[in-house]
Amino acid sequence: MFLLTKDAGNKDPHYMLLLDDLRKTKKELDIAYANFEHAVDPDLIDSSIYELNAVQLRYKFLLGCVKQFENA
Repeated sequence: MFLLTKDAGNKDPHYMLLLDDLRKTKKELDIAYANFEHAVDPDLIDSSIYELNAVQLRYKFLLGCVKQFENA
């Protein structure tokens, strides 16, 4: 969580939206992992894997955007 609070003085609305999206995506990632761990049906396992991959890619993208914003 250090990354999300490191630059708390930056009040740019775009930056704040990015941080909010990153937090929401982290919660979605936690939920996706929980769904995967509890899936027993092969179709649900496949669905969980696709969901995990999608959320992981979104998290990676948003994290890169936040890092670019902080380095600018």
